[in-house]
Amino acid sequence: MSSFSDKIVAWYQENKRDLPWRKTDDPYKIWISEIMLQQTRVDTVIPYYERFLERFPTVYDLAEADQQDVLKSWEGLGYYSRGRNLHHASKTVVDKFDGNVPSVWDEITSLKGIGPYTASALLSIAFQKKYAVVDGNVIRVLSRYYGIQDDIRKSTTKNRIQELTDDLIPEDKPGDFNQAVMELGATVCTPQNPNCNDCPLFVDCIAAKRAQTDEIPYKSPAKKIPHHQIAVGLILNQKNELLIALRPNESMLGGLWEFPGGKQEEDETLQEATARELSEELGVEVEVFSKFRDLRHAYSHFKITMHAFWCRIKNGDPKPKSSQKIKWVSLDEIDEFPFPKANKTLIKGLKNLDKDDLSHYLDN
Repeated sequence: MSSFSDKIVAWYQENKRDLPWRKTDDPYKIWISEIMLQQTRVDTVIPYYERFLERFPTVYDLAEADQQDVLKSWEGLGYYSRGRNLHHASKTVVDKFDGNVPSVWDEITSLKGIGPYTASALLSIAFQKKYAVVDGNVIRVLSRYYGIQDDIRKSTTKNRIQELTDDLIPEDKPGDFNQAVMELGATVCTPQNPNCNDCPLFVDCIAAKRAQTDEIPYKSPAKKIPHHQIAVGLILNQKNELLIALRPNESMLGGLWEFPGGKQEEDETLQEATARELSEELGVEVEVFSKFRDLRHAYSHFKITMHAFWCRIKNGDPKPKSSQKIKWVSLDEIDEFPFPKANKTLIKGLKNLDKDDLSHYLDN
């Protein structure tokens, strides 16, 4: 066991990537990086991390910020509950822990958005506490090293790997150890075509010795991802302003603005779906008169095709029946509001229209 940890920590210290969160021992900054890195590529995170800390350099700055400001800084990074939870947790750190990120398990896991994985990462990297981290990279490295051929989707397999990692992590430099195993999985022990010749564990790796790196780890086929048809309404008023709605905080993409609409139901045309959704969400009767654009977007567990239709209110005054609030905004000011990625794509298309184009849609 000491051979494993010694080899991998020595390799890490020699080969680790130059990443901004590795240049600080500030628990707050390490916390930000760990939240952003969840299910997100390092190259994607770096610019967001740097901009976020420029905007919110301390936990006090984050705690005092408006949620809309936080989500605007998070816009495009995805998994927006991470941003909402981070904002909520920063207030707890300030109010309950005097602005200090907790260094005790029970306290740090009491923060919203921090589960066992993030707590282990933070406590080991920021405070040098002996907690082993297991993510996809760690699972791959340990599965290959020990020749584990069980399905890694199963909790029993994950638990076994957690136990092995718990045994391997050293008292000295536990943060370096955790980062080393993850770094090895990200850069050397990759899912396809691992560079075994550059691996410090190559000599003792069972999968490498048996030429089974293509077979290990084994992951059973995922369930088919559902695909939904989404109909949204682009409603213009006489000032060429568009109606947008603020999603409830507790919903998916909560706290972000959107063009109102929703999922097409069975035996319903897209135009009918648009009219029904706007009736349910805004309490208005609309005329759906032309399609602006279709676009596809993939989330983690489902895919959508979004169909955007120009609409005109025939009866009623719009009210936020299923959203936090609604607002009329011009295209000049729309970038001030945080939107999901699919809506941002629509906005980009809308901005390519000139005012005469908008008037054309309004008059037809």
